[in-house]
Amino acid sequence: MTNNGKIISIYVGGDNVNKSINVYSEIGKLKKVLLHRPGKELENLMPEYLDRLLFDDIPYLRIAQQEHDAFANIFKENGVEVVYLENLVVESLINDEVKLRFIDEYIEEAGIKEDRETGILKEYFLSFSDKKDMVLKMMEGTRKSEIKDYRGPGLADFLSNQYPFIIDPMPNLYFTRDPFAALGSGVSIHKMLTTTRNRETLFGKYIFNYNPIYKGTKLFYDRTEDYSLEGGDILVLNKETIAVGISQRTNPNAIEKFANIILTEESSFKKVLAIDIPKTRAFMHLDTVFTMVDYDKFTIHPNIKSDIVVYVLKKIDGKMDITEERGSLEQVLEKELNIDRIKLIKCGGDSVIDASREQWNDGSNTLCISPGEVIVYSRNYVTNEILQEEGIKTHIMPSSELSRGRGGPRCMSMPLIRENL
Repeated sequence: MTNNGKIISIYVGGDNVNKSINVYSEIGKLKKVLLHRPGKELENLMPEYLDRLLFDDIPYLRIAQQEHDAFANIFKENGVEVVYLENLVVESLINDEVKLRFIDEYIEEAGIKEDRETGILKEYFLSFSDKKDMVLKMMEGTRKSEIKDYRGPGLADFLSNQYPFIIDPMPNLYFTRDPFAALGSGVSIHKMLTTTRNRETLFGKYIFNYNPIYKGTKLFYDRTEDYSLEGGDILVLNKETIAVGISQRTNPNAIEKFANIILTEESSFKKVLAIDIPKTRAFMHLDTVFTMVDYDKFTIHPNIKSDIVVYVLKKIDGKMDITEERGSLEQVLEKELNIDRIKLIKCGGDSVIDASREQWNDGSNTLCISPGEVIVYSRNYVTNEILQEEGIKTHIMPSSELSRGRGGPRCMSMPLIRENL
C-alpha cells in the first residue's frame, strides 16, 4: 500500500518471535546494532601484504578509533543500543570445553597444520587469564616475534621465517556487515570469498551456537556452504523482499540456495531480487551500488548502468521460480516494492570528478537509522549536501582513517533490531 510513494502499511511479523533479531527493512528505526572497534589488527598491516589482507592503505589506529567512537556515539545519542563483536564472542565461550574447541578451530582455520606448532599456539592462547584479551589477540594476529622458539629446526622453517606472522591479523573485522547478516528473525552466516575474511565467520558460528542471547537463532545460510555469499550484498528492502547482489564476492549459486531456505510459508519474505552488478572492486558489494535512505529514496553509484538485469526468485507450489527483468533500477524497484515513484540520489551529483572521488570514499554507502535519517562520512560533503536538499537528515561522522579500509557506515554496522514499519 502506498501514499504518494510512502509505504504506510504496518507489519507485526508472524515470525517475529526472536526478540534478539528483528530486521524487516533497511530503514525501520534502529534499536540495536553490532560494531567492532578497530584494534591492534590495523597495526599489523604492512605495505608488502596489503593485497593479501584486502586493504589499499594503512589507517592510523589512534585516529581510526576516535572516529569509530564518534560513530558509536551517534547511535547512542539516538537511542540505539550498541554491542561489540568481541564481547558477544566472549559471552559465547560458556565453559572450558567450548573455549578449547574454539581455540582448536581458530588455529586450524589459520592454516596451522603441524602438531608441534598447533600445541605451542594452543598453550599460548590458554595462557590468557582473561577471555576478552584472548579474543582480541586472535583478532589482532600473532607475530613470530611474540612466541619464543616457535620456529622449528627444519629447512622449511628457516625459509618460512621471512613472513612475519604466525597467524594473520583480521583488519577487516570493523566491517561487521559482511561475515553474517540479520534477516527477519534469523541470520545467515556466510561463506566469504577470500580466506582472510572467511576466518572472521568463526566468531559468528560461536555467537549463534553458544551465546545465551543468540543461540538457537534461525539459520538461513551457513559458513560451510560451497559458494560465497557476503553481507554487503544483502539488503532487506521490506518485509517481503530481499535484494542480493550478484557481485565480485557473491556467487549466484549461493543466492539460489539462500532463497530456497529463506522463502518459506512460515517466513514473511516472498521474493529475492538477484541484482547483477559489475564484478569489479569498485562495485565490490551491492551496498556500494545503492542503499535505501527513505521509503522511496535510494543513494546510487554514479556509474551504474541505466539498464540493469534483475532475477526475481519466488517459491511457487514449493518450487523455485526464476524470472528475468530488464530496465532501469527505478523501474524495477517501483514494480517490485509497489512504490509509485522511486528517487535515486547520485553520489557526487552530476559532477564526474566529485562522483568519482566520493564514490571511492563510499559516498553511497550510507546507514539509515530511521526513515529519512542516515549516518554519512564527513569527507563526502557534496553527496551529503544533496541528501540534505532531498530532505534527508544526515548525521555526519569523521572519516579520514576509517575510509582507508574502503567501506562506509553501512559496511561498519550490523543492525540486530529495527522497529517494524
